[in-house]
Amino acid sequence: MHLESALPIVKALADGVNPVTGEQYPEESPYAEPRALRALFAAVDLMQREVEKEKRRERLPANFGKPWSEGEDRAIAVAFDTGVAIPDMARKHARTQGSIRLRLEKLGKLPPSGEARYENRPSAA
Repeated sequence: MHLESALPIVKALADGVNPVTGEQYPEESPYAEPRALRALFAAVDLMQREVEKEKRRERLPANFGKPWSEGEDRAIAVAFDTGVAIPDMARKHARTQGSIRLRLEKLGKLPPSGEARYENRPSAA
């Protein structure tokens, strides 16, 4: 069972509700015991965070976090030299725009981010 499917069940138990029938559990139910309630609410919290994390991962490009190949390095270097925009390179290589920028920095095609910020700063003189 996926966490996203299990989450409403555990939430119902934490709320003292039978997840199948929707009926309230009686006061003497094991689900009303304070330690059980704390454990259930902790489980709900962890499950919600994991579900949200998984949803964020699903929105990331397919090659996010994967190692770069020499061929891919050459391809983005050539694309950069021919004026291809970073968003277009990111889409083509299934990478984030940030990862394309960082790779171009590593390849010496762009100045390191820190340097670029300070170059345009007015001098204090």
